[in-house]
Order: sequence, then C-alpha cells, then structure tokens
Amino acid sequence: MASYLIADSGSTKTDWCLLRKGSKPVLFQTSGINPYIQSGEAISEMLQKELPWTGKKNNPDVINYYGAGASSPEKQTILSGLLKKHFYAEKVTVQSDLMAAALSLCGENKGIVSILGTGSASCYYNGKKIKEQQPSLGYLAGDEGSGNNMGKRILQYYAYGTFDAELKTGFEMRYGNDINAIISKLYSDPYPNRYLASFAPMLVDMRGHYMAENIIEDCINDFFQHSILKYRESWKMPLYFTGSIAYSFRDVIANLCNQYELELGKVEKSPMESLIKHYKKLVS
Repeated sequence: MASYLIADSGSTKTDWCLLRKGSKPVLFQTSGINPYIQSGEAISEMLQKELPWTGKKNNPDVINYYGAGASSPEKQTILSGLLKKHFYAEKVTVQSDLMAAALSLCGENKGIVSILGTGSASCYYNGKKIKEQQPSLGYLAGDEGSGNNMGKRILQYYAYGTFDAELKTGFEMRYGNDINAIISKLYSDPYPNRYLASFAPMLVDMRGHYMAENIIEDCINDFFQHSILKYRESWKMPLYFTGSIAYSFRDVIANLCNQYELELGKVEKSPMESLIKHYKKLVS
C-alpha cells in the first residue's frame, strides 16, 4: 500500500488530493502551474507560499501529477524534480492535463478528449494512452475556445466600440472604464493568460445577449474547426470535454455537436472527482 498525492493543474489553479489507507481524502488548492509561463523558481516559490510541506510523516510515497504544459519530456523532468524536492517524495510521475481528462472522462473507452479552461487542448485517446494530439500554440497564437481566447475577444469588442450600451456598461461595472490601465496590466501582468481569462465570466453573466452568445459560439466553433474536426476519429467516437469554460457553455458545445453531426459524450467541470475514485482503489 502506498499513499498518493494526485494533482490536476491548469494555468489558473491546481487541485491536490492526498490519499492514505483508512483516511479521508485531504484536498488542497493552489495557484495554477504551467512551466511554459513560469520558471522553476517561480513554481517553487508558489508551492512554498501556498502549500508548504513539513518533510515528516505526511510525505506521500507516490505523486501523480497531471498538468498544463507538461506533455514534453523536458518539462516533465523539470516538474518532477521540483515536486520531489518540495514533497520529499520517492516516486513522481508527471503527465499532461489531457491524460487526467482522458482517465476521468473515458476510462478504458476511446474518444476525443478536450479541455476548455484558461487554455484549450485536445487529443485522441485510445482507451489506454493518447495516440494523437493537435499542437497547442498557447495563449499568444492559439487556445481557441478557451477563457483567455474569449477574454481577448471581450477586450477587443470593448476597446473598439463594438459593444452596445448594455454590454459596455456591463464591462465597465466589472472591470472599470480605464482602457489604458487595462492594457498596462495586460502587458505587465506575469500571467497574462490568467488576466485575459478573468474577463470570460462576464459572458456567463450576460447569457442571452446576442453579442455575448456570438462571442461564445464563435470561439468554441473555432476550437471545433482548428482542433476537433482535424481528428478522423471525431466522426466515429464520442467527444468528451472538461474545464470551466466547457462546463459553463456545455449547451453551446451540444448544439455544435448537433450541427456537425458528432456524438457528445460527457462534459465535466473537473477531472479530480474521478481521479480520486481511480486512485482510492490503489490505496484500499
């Protein structure tokens, strides 16, 4: 029997769970981790501040970490070293957040798995491993359908005077009317992807307004066009989605699946609940 520390990390937040035999799961949450945006030093500092570890009896035997930006061997090595050092763990496995999504949503079934959160990603999962994955260009050049993609569109519509009076007022009530201050923060913020994504909740509040609906549908449709429809398996297997954006706009996803004559599987807000069930079997 081993104790497990499992993590599901996006660019905005990381969910942690410590599992031990005979004990209830212990849940934590910290800021997000993305090694393409943060340095190793920045990640270490965040962990020391938000999730300090004693280095004594609470040490996990095994860490299974799933995270954004963790698909390449280089980034996996960096993260593995940081996690071993911080948690005093003997064994650390680092995989992409898509693998967590696939395990949670598909289990041993095949399907197209997508994440729509702060960023976006997709893959074809064959029931055991990720067989094909569309390249991710990140928040600067890609991330269609994501929170930062929608946030960028919101900011453009406001700055260019595209919003009508209702949406203009709604924006200013939430974020102020000083566009220079907003732009200054965007270009000085250490995590611009998170900052852009912070505008997306406005769309949840303004559902029903035709312009808000257009932004939501256009952004998610771009994700279908640039990602999902690139997989030949999309027309043969169910589509699975996870992430805050996917869950908030699951009705739009369902409508697009109908339009493209694709089968929609499950849409979940987070993979963590299913991951806990999976790993509890290993400690019981």
